Amino acid sequence: MRTRTLLTLAAAVAALTLPAAVPASAADTPVLTTGGVAGTPVAVGDVLTAPLAGGTTATLYSSATGTSGVSCTSSQFTATVTDNPTAPGTATESVTGHTFDSSSCTSNVVGVLGVTSISVDNLPYTTSVSSDGTLTVTPASGSAIQTTVVLRTLLGSITCVYQAPSLTGTVDNSDNSIAFTAQQFTRTSGSSLCFANGYFTAKYAPVTDAGALVYVN
Repeated sequence: MRTRTLLTLAAAVAALTLPAAVPASAADTPVLTTGGVAGTPVAVGDVLTAPLAGGTTATLYSSATGTSGVSCTSSQFTATVTDNPTAPGTATESVTGHTFDSSSCTSNVVGVLGVTSISVDNLPYTTSVSSDGTLTVTPASGSAIQTTVVLRTLLGSITCVYQAPSLTGTVDNSDNSIAFTAQQFTRTSGSSLCFANGYFTAKYAPVTDAGALVYVN
């Protein structure tokens, strides 16, 4: 009886002195998961995609609060995950594609008859996604984020090139979205019909990994 009592006491003391075990799923949750918050980790090398959120447009306007410029109803980005550390932290992606369907684009700039094409140049870009919901897009060293817009005008075709050093957006788990608001680009070449500054606004949703919704932790 005495031996059994001593063994029971020893076990109780050991239980009090050992740290509580943290479930592996909680301890090892990475910044990016699928299936929900603290869900299945997104693997490095996975390809994420997102179209424009339904019922929204991507715009490049001549001022941060104006409505004059170019508007598109169809756009999509593609990015490959390059690092997905444990949360809280910052995951990184390589943006390898960002497209706009020119047939969905219109312009209300005086003298412009239509949009021939919109292309995103100097890819790939690096995207950093932080646990606090901040997303930053940066170009390669010595480069710039660049968009080339070709417009049909009364005077013929014109090409407008716009650049930005970086872009900042926000992510939202409620609709698995990425949103950019009035991100400023500066015209680096083009005629006077090309507005001097372009302010980019767009919301992409849902962000998916092989069809599964992506969440930020």
